[in-house]
Amino acid sequence: MPAQPQRVLVTGGAGFIGSWVVDAMVAAGHEVVALDDLSHGKREYVNPKARLIEADLLSADLEAIVADVKPSAISHHAAQASVGGSTADPVHDAQVNVVASVRLLEAARKGGVRKVIYAASGGSVYGVPRYIPIDEKHPVDPISPYAVSKHTVEHYLRCFQELYGLAFTALRYANVYGPRQDPHGEAGVIAIFADRMMRGEVPIVNGTDPPERDYVYVGDVARANVLALDRGDGEIVNIGTGTGTTAVQVYDRLKDLLGYKGDKRHGPPRLGDVPDVRLNPARAEQVLGWRPTVSFEDGVRAQVEWLRTRLR
Repeated sequence: MPAQPQRVLVTGGAGFIGSWVVDAMVAAGHEVVALDDLSHGKREYVNPKARLIEADLLSADLEAIVADVKPSAISHHAAQASVGGSTADPVHDAQVNVVASVRLLEAARKGGVRKVIYAASGGSVYGVPRYIPIDEKHPVDPISPYAVSKHTVEHYLRCFQELYGLAFTALRYANVYGPRQDPHGEAGVIAIFADRMMRGEVPIVNGTDPPERDYVYVGDVARANVLALDRGDGEIVNIGTGTGTTAVQVYDRLKDLLGYKGDKRHGPPRLGDVPDVRLNPARAEQVLGWRPTVSFEDGVRAQVEWLRTRLR
């Protein structure tokens, strides 16, 4: 049965993943409020059927905002999302990813919110894999400040559940890709490579032997958030495909798709990156009824078509 309509607050709701979550929540019949400081998100990404509140989680009166919105659930996607950014400025990373998140949880507790859905990081928190594909029983051993901060919030979620009865589901995303991903940021090799190829520039592969990454389409990720509204309380689950793809394979696929005549260049490995990562999504299917549905081929094609519209 479809979930009963709820009022949902989506932090980072004007961003890449957050705006897709807003769209999916609206399509499922929920009343949605997007919260975003627009430092990275874009106003035009916000679904016209959703309300947008422009605010910074670190400075805004979150208790007043939550009291005004009165959401039954919060999907928390606002974050410092760069591994490189975290290694360059770990203090800022902790402020945005940990302090702001705890402020939000406290506002949720005081505001009577039933549940928080948290955008966690399956692509980083496990550290160097001891086995692949990685399931949720794999030890958590982060090797970047970003991974530490994202995992730390999972502990706060458990704490707030035990102490105050605030339900949660943490979704440990693999490498999310798709339309609206910023091709000029650090994350998102598919968007970055495709954008550079379309501009006649040279894609740069980090390292001479790049590791495998598990690429999951943003529409599938958004659907997991909708399912988590009424399922998976107290669960931490992987949201991935179990399939690995290297940056060189991404390059080769995009080269064929775009008819790119140039070549790639190899740069140094990125500080804080982990080796091969493939996530086992079986637990998400058990507790959420979720499985990936969009193939890598179809997802890459959708991302390329979106980028083409931006370059017109």
